[in-house]
Formats: sequence, structure tokens, C-alpha cells
Amino acid sequence: MKYPSIQNYIGGAFVTPITSRTLDVVSPLDGTLLSTVPMSTYADLDSAVQAAQKAFPIWSKMPIKERVQVFFRYKTLLEQNLKELAELCSEENGKTYSESVAEIEKCIELTEFATSLPQLITGELLEVSKGVECRTEHVALGVVASIVPFNFPAMVPNWTIPNAIALGNCMIIKPSEKVPLCCGRIAELLQQAGLPDGVFNVVHGDVDIVNAICDHPDIKAVSFVGSTKVAKIVYQRATQNLKRCLALGGAKNHLMVLPDAIPEMTAQNVAASMSGCAGQRCMAASAMLAVGQVDHIVAKICDEARKIVAGENLGAVINKESKDRIEQYISQAEKDGAKILVDGRGTVVKGKEGGTYVGPTVIDFVTPEMSVACEEIFGPVISIIRTATIDEALKIENTNPYGNAASVFTQNGGAARYIIEKASAGMIGVNVGVPVPREPFSFGGWNDSKFGVGDITGKSSIEFWTQLKKSTVKWNAEAGVNWMS
Repeated sequence: MKYPSIQNYIGGAFVTPITSRTLDVVSPLDGTLLSTVPMSTYADLDSAVQAAQKAFPIWSKMPIKERVQVFFRYKTLLEQNLKELAELCSEENGKTYSESVAEIEKCIELTEFATSLPQLITGELLEVSKGVECRTEHVALGVVASIVPFNFPAMVPNWTIPNAIALGNCMIIKPSEKVPLCCGRIAELLQQAGLPDGVFNVVHGDVDIVNAICDHPDIKAVSFVGSTKVAKIVYQRATQNLKRCLALGGAKNHLMVLPDAIPEMTAQNVAASMSGCAGQRCMAASAMLAVGQVDHIVAKICDEARKIVAGENLGAVINKESKDRIEQYISQAEKDGAKILVDGRGTVVKGKEGGTYVGPTVIDFVTPEMSVACEEIFGPVISIIRTATIDEALKIENTNPYGNAASVFTQNGGAARYIIEKASAGMIGVNVGVPVPREPFSFGGWNDSKFGVGDITGKSSIEFWTQLKKSTVKWNAEAGVNWMS
């Protein structure tokens, strides 16, 4: 075992959970046993909640300009420790080192946004009547929690940590049991940055801790990122317990390729979108709607896909179960009559035979009812669906239950605007394969890709992590009594 057994982080210290139940943490890169992660109990969670409650009064009353100083220092620490964090991220998740570097760079950008919050939550003040003023201010909720997935061990935690804490909340984070190492290192860096004990806590576990977070009466808000199936359950359970909840689910993102698209740029973008992070991201291209005669572009996409080599510029999928499931989707598509143009099944990396890899896969002549066309695969696979018109392509995109992202590749501005207006997705790209907004613009989809109001990052997150306090003040007795007072 490469690392010591993982512990929870509560009240500024790593502590051994009450539970004796653990799971192995295995690197998808080569099958190395990295560590063991504890399956914590409700009592472990309650200890973290108590630590957070203890820290909340002092932390929340500190002026926000003082609170964000922690995140100026944290940003510097992320920059100084980028290489170490990227290596750890790659090791536990299976993505390539360059992808992990990009993930930590996004953490830095997210933290940088949090340092700007004092300028964004100044509130409003207006003299609404002679001598009478109304004022609004953003007030922290209290103890909040984030439940995060395996595909971005550092970035998704940092979607919520800097904003929620800078806004005055105290946080409990529950990492994926598949990738528990990065959050422990984040806890150390936050402590090094000067974050007071108890403001940030890490509790490891499985579904039992997810349920406990949704049920705990002293947790005021819950964010979740994962599959749509679980997002629905978390949203329903948390809101049933009268908590705020923002739960992000899965996706089936459609890229529409029009005949006038620039072939080289389109092919590079489509291939990168479907294979980046081994396709294990909710913004990956999963279905391509080929509008009209685009065979020349399909051929170039296949050429680009063949340049993507597992173990070199393509990482591993998270575990054997995922590898088997992805390959079953490919085989089922073949049985259903689709044509496999580039086949990633059976991929083994020499010297890393214990790793779990699926090669880039391009499937053509897919029909909308096939499972590869309508279900989230979460692997480096793209399904090409042929359509005669833009409206036919939009009908397929609109019919899918998800709504994270959609993109169009074209040089026609009118067609691009038409698709932007008609696509049923929260994030749209034009000649961009992964249309993730940059800060301060927020991340969030529509339909079955998101449950709850608002987005998880950017300016939109302010409303989720705070509540508005409104005060009306009058000092001039000579104004007398009117309809306002």
C-alpha cells in the first residue's frame, strides 16, 4: 500500500473514524493499491458537524475581506504545489498528467474568483423615503455540505469550497470513495493558508454518509455532483428534510456538425471532447449529429481518434466495472447495426496490464433509439447519428432528457444563432467541443442534468450559499408616521 490508511479531517486534525469498515483505493493507471478509505458512520459525520458549528460564529462574523485573505494564500499554495497535486490526481483517478495539470489550474481559477467576492456582494442601499433607508446584505447559511464525484478529485471540490467558505459558511465535504486522496491534501493546504479549525472538514464514506448528510438537521444546504439517478435521490431526500439542495446529474451532450464546418478544427475538437479525461466528464461529447454530407469530416475525426493512444495521451477509466460497462455499450451498438469505425475495446497498455483502459471509439450510423445514442456512457466513445436537416438534429437533441451542453460546428452565423436559441441545454458552444464557461460565468445545465435553482459556480453560486437579510432604518422622528412606518 503506497499511502497510509485514509482518515477523516475534523476540527483541524486527521482523526480515525469510529468504523472498522474500509474499501481499497486502487489506481486505474496500473492496478496499484494506493490506500484504504473508511466507510464512516453517522456519529463520524455528527462530530464534523459539531466542529463546524463551533467554528461558525467566529468565522461568519469575520468581514469577508478578511475571510478571502485565506484564499489568496490558498491560491498561492495551489500554484506552488501544482505538480504534486496533479500527480496525486492522476494517480487516483487515472487521467493523464497533462489533464491533471489542467484540473489544478482550474482550481486556481475558481479560487481566484472567490477572492473577488467582496466586490460582488456589497449589497444595496437606497433611501426609499425621506429619512428612511432600505439595505440588503448576504448572510451565511451555517454548516453546509458538498458530495463530490470521482471524475475530478480536485476541481469539483473547488467548485464549492472557496465560494461557500469565503461567503462565511463552514463546510463538510464527502469525497468519492474511489478518489479520496486529493481532498485530504486540500485540507492540509487550507490549514496552511490559515483557515481556522473546523471551518473545513472531510468525512469519507459511501451511500450511508450521503444519506446522513441529507438527513442531518444541522446541515443547512447540500450540493451534489454525480449521476442523474443519484442526483434525483439526493435532491428529493435533502429537500424533504427542508434543506437547500443543488444536485448536478449526468449528460448526453450533442455536437452538431454542419457541412460548412472547418474539417481540421472540427475533427480535433470532436476527438478531444469525446476522449478528454477518458470521456469521464459530464461535458464530454457523447453523440455527434452529422447534418447533411459530412463524410469528409467523419474521416478526419477517425484519423484524430487514432492519434489518441491509451497510456500516452489517453488516461484510464476509473475501474474494471466501468471498462466492462463501456465495452458492453460498444458491442451492443454493433449488434444493433451500427458500424464501429474506430474500436477501443480490449485495450491493454504494455507494462500497465493492471490498468483499466478503453481506447477511443467512433461509432457511425447510430440510430436515436440505440442505447449508445440515448444513455450516458461515460467513456471515450462518440456515436454518430446521421440527419438530413438542422431541425431534425435539434429534434433529437431536444428529445434527450439531459441538458448539460450542446455545440455546433459551422461557419454560418445564422445557423449557429438558430441552434443556440433552439437547443435545450444550459451551456452551448459554437466551434467549441467542451463549452464550459470560464469564471465568473457559472456552470450548470438544464433538465435532468440539474435539480435545484441556480448554478454551482460563478456569480450564481452566491445566491445558493447565502440568504438575503433586508433592513429598513428610520431615525428622523419629525417625518412622522406614514404608510411605511
